[in-house]
Amino acid sequence: MALKIRLTKVGSVHQPLYRVVVAEARSRRDGAAVDYLGTYTPRAKGSPVQLNLERVEYWLSKGALPTDTMRAMIKKARRSAAAQTEAPASA
Repeated sequence: MALKIRLTKVGSVHQPLYRVVVAEARSRRDGAAVDYLGTYTPRAKGSPVQLNLERVEYWLSKGALPTDTMRAMIKKARRSAAAQTEAPASA
């Protein structure tokens, strides 16, 4: 069973909203998900990606492969999490 970390669309026509999910690679885009990891709201101001990085790391360790888009989003989320942990230490 090959798993992918990918986006599923749950928003309406002019208000896109995506869930970040772990799903079987052969299932449909909006099909059954194994686990929900967060959300992506493209129109949001500030940080449009909300991820549970602990669960992301867990699924990556289990062999789930992120799509290209999710790979970039995970990278940005890791950077912002690292910046938030460093900011209080330097303040």
